[in-house]
Amino acid sequence: MQNESFVTEFILLGLSQNLKVEKILFVVFLLVYLATIGGNMMIVVTITYSPALLGSPMYFFLAFLSLLDAFTSSVVTPKMMVDFLSERKTISFECCITQLFAVHFFAGAEMIVLAAMAYDRYVAICKPLHYSSIMNRRLCGTLMGVAWAGGFLHSIIQILFILHLPFCGRNVIDHYMCDLFPLLKLACMDICLFAFFVFANSGAICIIIFSLLLVSYVVILFNLRAHSSEGRRKALSTCGSHITVVLFKDLLIFVNVLTPLFNPMVYTFRNKEMKNAIRKLWTRLVLVSEQ
Repeated sequence: MQNESFVTEFILLGLSQNLKVEKILFVVFLLVYLATIGGNMMIVVTITYSPALLGSPMYFFLAFLSLLDAFTSSVVTPKMMVDFLSERKTISFECCITQLFAVHFFAGAEMIVLAAMAYDRYVAICKPLHYSSIMNRRLCGTLMGVAWAGGFLHSIIQILFILHLPFCGRNVIDHYMCDLFPLLKLACMDICLFAFFVFANSGAICIIIFSLLLVSYVVILFNLRAHSSEGRRKALSTCGSHITVVLFKDLLIFVNVLTPLFNPMVYTFRNKEMKNAIRKLWTRLVLVSEQ
């Protein structure tokens, strides 16, 4: 790797070059990060220690999604906060590639989990009598394995593209993290073909997942006509939470920093069963601590 590249580290311009603004941003993103980790781990712990929730495929996927959100946030936010307090924001070539791989790995896996959650809602609403036989533990485990494998495949393809690029001197990344297109701009070669394949790889998974989500929710909305008003309200509330999270992923800053915070808020505060489970769990913990 080092024989093919003259660049051993990159300089990140970050979100601002104003020291006062960066100190404010440090405090803001520290609070966001703590809330993100706390919120997502609260969901994971609550579902794990609530047998009724853990046995439900929807909450099984929700715990998995929350875990991925915590990982995604931890890949980007701590480094960004350190840079807010540093005069010279640098990252080594190896760390840059590692961060790039981790971000796309967790993001790719998360997109597949969102598709799995949409399929779970489709089965629950459109085929309620066959729900338990279709969404069994084996299928849930398989979908989780597909998410890990899909995220890894998506990420490793992106990394292979980057590792074949020569970096001959320019090392200033106009971004707050190592990402594909800012890195492509620094390569000392014609990157049109590489950019096409990178875009095709990223675009393919987004288009496929978005198409699956769109089709599933069109079918769900069509089938809701036969449900009671209360059933329609509950189903639309659950689907609305899911769609809200998917829409957040259209913006990069939301994907890497803020979406992991919004996911627990959207899925928890709009879900009566989750709120009751959290209340029971933490009441139990308080009683144990008092004994």
